[in-house]
Amino acid sequence: MNNTDNPGTNSWDKIQSGVRDTERLIGQKKYNMAMVKARQTLEFMVKCLCDKSGVMEGNLIDMIDALYDDGIISKTTCEHYHKIRTIGNKAIHEEDNSAYNANQAHHLLSQEVYTFANDYSEKRRKPAQASSARRRSDEPQHRRSSSGGASSRRRVQSSGPSFDAGSIIKPLLLIAIIVVLIFIIKMIHPGKEKAPETTAPAVSTEMTDPVPTETETPTEEPTTEAATVKYKVNADTLNVRATPATDGRIVVQLARDAEVEYVRDHDDRWCIIRYNGQDAYVAKEYLAPVTQ
Repeated sequence: MNNTDNPGTNSWDKIQSGVRDTERLIGQKKYNMAMVKARQTLEFMVKCLCDKSGVMEGNLIDMIDALYDDGIISKTTCEHYHKIRTIGNKAIHEEDNSAYNANQAHHLLSQEVYTFANDYSEKRRKPAQASSARRRSDEPQHRRSSSGGASSRRRVQSSGPSFDAGSIIKPLLLIAIIVVLIFIIKMIHPGKEKAPETTAPAVSTEMTDPVPTETETPTEEPTTEAATVKYKVNADTLNVRATPATDGRIVVQLARDAEVEYVRDHDDRWCIIRYNGQDAYVAKEYLAPVTQ
């Protein structure tokens, strides 16, 4: 396994060939095969690192984690290795043929092959190994005894929840956008549309809101209330309103021949009637006196 120590060896040529084959398969739109090839190249490269670093070989997951736990590869490289492995497994077991996943696997593999050639080659590691051996021999006993638990500590820390400011900011931003949208909608539609005039069949309902009394002018009130007179509706449907205006709120709709208590005229067009103990307004042209 000494062939991986130098980029000019057969092992290095095999890794480079794997990257080129992955790129060629993507160009041929054979995305599934490209993802499988990327995983195979990764596995070979990981085995090279394990053999060179004295890490016991096993399944791909354990080998990658062992390289990271022993400080052979960085955290970023460990995450990239697992991503290439996951994409390859999806291609093998789920027959994934996604162009995006294939390109992602090729991109990560190319990046890590470059890192492998520059950071993990024997040329860069030889001086470091001697100094590393000296550091280990000079290392205090309590640090050497605790080094065996470094892997478990790192795994426990990585498995715990991590604080991510983005996970809090994003929901708050979404809530703020919803509040702004509601405010804009209320500004555009401040109230319900007025009910159009209708001649639909009469609906017999009781007045739910008291008729505003401020619309009546005190000067028009007689000194003594005149006796009410019975009138009947002389139309198919008559709107009884809270104010003397065609856009006034409709209190109720009366059918033809319904009797009302006439109080007095309000003006040339409207008169006041008594409905449910409250004053209301109707167009007096649609009233006729009740004959005895």
